[in-house]
Amino acid sequence: MNSTRTVLITGAGTGIGRATARAFAAEGARVVAVGRREAPLAETTEGHPGITPLPADVTAEDAPARIIDTVLDTHGRLDVLVNNAAIVGTESLATYTRTSIEPLLATNLIAPVLLTQAALPALTESRGVIVNVSTSVGQRAWPGNSLYAATKTALELLTRSWAVELAPRGIRVSAVAPGAIATPIGRHSGFTPEQSAAIREWQLAHTPLGRIGRPEEVAWAITRLAAPDASFVTGVVLPVDGGAVLT
Repeated sequence: MNSTRTVLITGAGTGIGRATARAFAAEGARVVAVGRREAPLAETTEGHPGITPLPADVTAEDAPARIIDTVLDTHGRLDVLVNNAAIVGTESLATYTRTSIEPLLATNLIAPVLLTQAALPALTESRGVIVNVSTSVGQRAWPGNSLYAATKTALELLTRSWAVELAPRGIRVSAVAPGAIATPIGRHSGFTPEQSAAIREWQLAHTPLGRIGRPEEVAWAITRLAAPDASFVTGVVLPVDGGAVLT
């Protein structure tokens, strides 16, 4: 039987998702990289023949079934699901509207729930692993961006709950909580350069190691949590934040 693992990663066009796709591919896994835009996915796959791009909007109604069906049609199995896709948003409590709230909930919370649900039969068969990508501010406070932090806090509670719920199926569930990482998520979410600079200043002031992290450092944590050697690890939320959660 072919023991090569198949890994599905959302938000794989840039940043943490791209680094994670490449890290798994370097280990010999077959990776399906999901993202909304074809051009960044092409950059993710360049020079990495083990990565298959799959353009898809994870919030679309048919996305969960279509994504999982594509993975199984292409590779015949699914061993690891990484729920990484997320958006930040530029609103705050004083300005939130239903229109600005709904995309955050759809991308950061509803999409990983429904994709994980669709993946359960395949993950049960492989006794697979789910790794959710949260944020270190989900364990603290983020004034002015509370809803983003709240969606990630909810994802962490789902991580712990699913770890217990899915243990009888042999499925492990963990999460990483990145801190300040050099990714384009702020730019993609519509922040101005001034807003991005202010956020970076705040992040650095609350990061004991005093620097911005690299996507590859988060990818290392994700691959380790998903590794067969981590077979007795489940329900953990691992900070990868330079100590930010401690301040």
